[in-house]
Amino acid sequence: MEEFLVFDKVSKSFGDVQALKNVSLSVKKGEIFSLLGPSGCGKTTLLRVAAGFERPDSGRVYLDGEDITDIPPNRRKVNTIFQNYALFPHMSVWENIAFGLKVAGMPGARITEEVNRMLALVHMEDQARKKPDQISGGQKQRVAIARALINKPRVLLLDEPLAALDLKLRQRMIIELDSIHDEVGITFLFVTHDQGEAMSLSDQIAVMNEGNVEQVGTPVQIYEAPVSSFSAAFIGDANFFEGMVSRVEGADYSRLSIEGFPEVLCFNDQPRSQGDLVYLSVRPEKVRISRDRPRDDERVNMVEGAVEDVIYLGSHTRYWVRVDQYRLAVTRQHQRFQLDEKPVTWGDSVWLSWHADDGFMLQRYEEKDEDLLAFLPEGEE
Repeated sequence: MEEFLVFDKVSKSFGDVQALKNVSLSVKKGEIFSLLGPSGCGKTTLLRVAAGFERPDSGRVYLDGEDITDIPPNRRKVNTIFQNYALFPHMSVWENIAFGLKVAGMPGARITEEVNRMLALVHMEDQARKKPDQISGGQKQRVAIARALINKPRVLLLDEPLAALDLKLRQRMIIELDSIHDEVGITFLFVTHDQGEAMSLSDQIAVMNEGNVEQVGTPVQIYEAPVSSFSAAFIGDANFFEGMVSRVEGADYSRLSIEGFPEVLCFNDQPRSQGDLVYLSVRPEKVRISRDRPRDDERVNMVEGAVEDVIYLGSHTRYWVRVDQYRLAVTRQHQRFQLDEKPVTWGDSVWLSWHADDGFMLQRYEEKDEDLLAFLPEGEE
C-alpha cells in the first residue's frame, strides 16, 4: 500500500504550549491508523490539522499526493466523527444521515437509495424514524458513522468515538467498527487514549507524547519491542529494573547486573557494550510463578521472592511479588480447572522465571527518566 495521508514536519502551538513538534507520519490507503497517547499529547490537534479545523504553524499535509494544507474543511474529502457524535437532535436518524446529501443538492431518489444503504450497513433500518434522544449511545455512534460515510470521504477521522460508552458497549463497538471498515475499505485515522482500543483495531499505531511521535508500528511491534521508555510504560503493563551490562555474550545476549538479583540474561535488541546503563522491561504475562524452583536452563532467568498481593480475575490471577527492592507484577493465565490445585497465595515463597528472549532492554542515562519513575523501587525518586 502506498502512502496516502502524509503529515510532513507539522508543528502547531497555542500560545506558549507547543502541541505538535515537527511531526512526520504516513498513513497508508485503506488502513486503520491510530494516534495513541495521554491527554495533552497532541493527538487530537493532529487530527484537527488533518480535518482542516487547525492550520499548522509549519509543515504540510498531503492526501493522495495533493497538498491539502490550505484547503478549507468543507472542500477536503475527509469527514470527522466527534466524541459527542454531534447529531441534530430535532432530526430523525434518517434525516441526520441524509443531511449532507441534501446540502450537496443530490436528487431525492438517490438520497433515499444512499440513506437506505447506510442504514443497512450500520444495522439501523428499524430505528430510522427515531430521534437521537430515543436511541442508545451505541446506536448514536452508528448513526454518526453512517452520516460521515454517506458523503464517501477518502479518510474518516474518529476523535475518541468510544469514550462516552460503557466497557461492554465499547468492546462490541470495536468489533462493529472493524467490520464497517472491512465493508467500506476507506482509511480510518483513529484518536484514542485507550491502548486496548488501539491494539484491537489498528493496522498501525503512532504513540504520541508531549507533541512528539515516540514510535510507529503494528500493535505487536509496539507491545513487544518498544523503542522508548514512554512506549514501554504506556502500552500495557511492564516490570522495569535498573541495570548495567556486566558482559556481552556474542551478538545475541548480554548479562545484566541488577541490584538484589542474580545476574540476568537478556537478548540484545541492538548492540550493547559492557558498562552500558539500561532498563530491563519484562511484561507480567511473560513471568512464570511457582512454589518449586524451575529446572535449570541457561536461557531462563530465575529469582526467588515472596507474594505480597493476589487478585483473582476469573480468566487469570494477578500476583505482586517482592524481590529485594522491587515489587514485580505477574499474570498467570488459567488454562486448567483451578479447584484441583493448591493456589499460590499471600506470603508464599515463590520462584519467578522468564526466558532471556522475553526481556527487553532500553537505554538508561545517568539522569532519571521521568517516564519510569513510577515503576522503579520505592525511595528511588
